[in-house]
Amino acid sequence: MDDHVLRGMARWPDVPAVFGWLALDRRGNWLLKGEAITNPTITGYLGRNFEHDAEGRWFFQNGPQRVYVELAYTPFVYRVVSAGSKPLAIESHTGKHAATLAGAWIDDDGALLLETEHGVGVLDDRDLEAALAALIDANGTALPEAALEDALALVEQGHDAPVWFELGDSNVKVEAIRSADVPGRFAFTQHPEPSPEQSVASGR
Repeated sequence: MDDHVLRGMARWPDVPAVFGWLALDRRGNWLLKGEAITNPTITGYLGRNFEHDAEGRWFFQNGPQRVYVELAYTPFVYRVVSAGSKPLAIESHTGKHAATLAGAWIDDDGALLLETEHGVGVLDDRDLEAALAALIDANGTALPEAALEDALALVEQGHDAPVWFELGDSNVKVEAIRSADVPGRFAFTQHPEPSPEQSVASGR
């Protein structure tokens, strides 16, 4: 977090939290009351001060005040930043480079989820085609197009298939997952609500 945010938290530890104002969509866009925030200075500030509490609720720490975030899907959205070159490079919607991979999944809607050192996130659907080159067989060989399509269709349907995802030195089996199971599997809350003891700013 930014230094001035940490100082604000220490100086005013009991500022009421805010709910229902800030959201994150499936493409990593920040939304304030439904309107996209496009100013790069503001989105950078949001990304640097994006955290979660012990209950799995994600928030933006705005100085001493927590602004809880409605998640359209996952806490992170990953984007391909390697512009078609190899090796594949991805970063989170918060601007952090992802170096290691702990898992990869295809959900029942065909979305690709990745768990990196930052946490679990869905790949921006616009980058799915660019990420296909990172899908390989057990020998580390790129899959032919027809074989890749068949393997991804099997996983999307909940079946096992011989396909792996490669990122840097990481190489993980692509598994099936139901989108409804993702929040519980990774212990996060999509729609945060105040806890009983928590003070909340008025005007929600």
